[in-house]
Amino acid sequence: MQVIKDFFVKNNIKDKKIAVGVSGGADSLALVLMLKEVLEDVEIIALTVDHGLRPSSYDEALYVEKIMKTYKIEHHILKWEGQKPTVGIEEKARNARYNLLADWCKNNDVSYLCVAHHLYDQAETFLMRIERGSGLFGLSSMNEVSNRDGIKILRPLLEVHPDSLKNYLTNKGIDWVVDESNFCDDFLRVRMRNFLPILEKETGISAYKLSEAVNNLQRTKSFIEDTVENIIKNHIHNWNNVCYSFDFSSFLTWHKEIRFHTLGFLIKDLSGIQYTPVSEDLLNLLNKMVSNEFESATLGGCIIIKYDLRIWVVKEYREKEQNYSNEAWNEFIKENPSVRGIKIPHKLKIALLKEKK
Repeated sequence: MQVIKDFFVKNNIKDKKIAVGVSGGADSLALVLMLKEVLEDVEIIALTVDHGLRPSSYDEALYVEKIMKTYKIEHHILKWEGQKPTVGIEEKARNARYNLLADWCKNNDVSYLCVAHHLYDQAETFLMRIERGSGLFGLSSMNEVSNRDGIKILRPLLEVHPDSLKNYLTNKGIDWVVDESNFCDDFLRVRMRNFLPILEKETGISAYKLSEAVNNLQRTKSFIEDTVENIIKNHIHNWNNVCYSFDFSSFLTWHKEIRFHTLGFLIKDLSGIQYTPVSEDLLNLLNKMVSNEFESATLGGCIIIKYDLRIWVVKEYREKEQNYSNEAWNEFIKENPSVRGIKIPHKLKIALLKEKK
């Protein structure tokens, strides 16, 4: 229980209303009841997503509702409507779940959403990222606090062993739902989960040690994020959220890793995609950008242009482009006099006028 108290103090979270994703599994049931017990002055709201992927999913949601009623915790069931995927089920279901949870929070003025990822989830994620050949940001796995669609996602249990969560429920006489997919070897996460005890037995590399490695990586990640944030704040111009531009010669002085993460952030931010572009594609673009022959390229919903000794990262529009009229542009300059006299690429003029409409 102390871990919950320490988490909220450490992250200076003082809101009086917190939502919790509760599936009916041991981890999330334990989390919501711990929060109710520890945060006495906070309104705890349980949200259960009925994904409809199993015939029993609605009954499981009703089971959660019964327990929440017993502990006087407000509860809502969110249904994933529409046709369900047949491939990539794990990732698509996760995205749908987060979208439903985040939308409910936004619609109900809740800023924080707690989820029950624990020590083994962190270790499994780290191993999965190794399997995919991830870099620093991928291997940093899950943060204690992250942002999704404007909602702060809280993970207070990342250093808690899942057995202690089950023991907590057992002591309260509470049963939990067991998801059959947890035993399906078709999913990489399940295979990693089964591999963890073997890894520890054969090498001594435990979930705790993997978590420690993640914490070390996250410190380096934090340094890079702070450096990138400083560069964006002081050296990059934001054009009405449709373009970023910066001096090309300054760009060449940045460390390659800083170039990589800065450009990735700018593309992700402008296009609204969930993740930065694939590392290989981003690296190929950066290699092209430093050459004298580079003029333009597209990546991740943006067009990157070298024009007038600057780099311009412009949001790309899918609909058929139409040339702007001089009259429309002159009117834009009248309304935005700071643009007067600046050499702006054609694509940015179109983007600015489109956003103005």
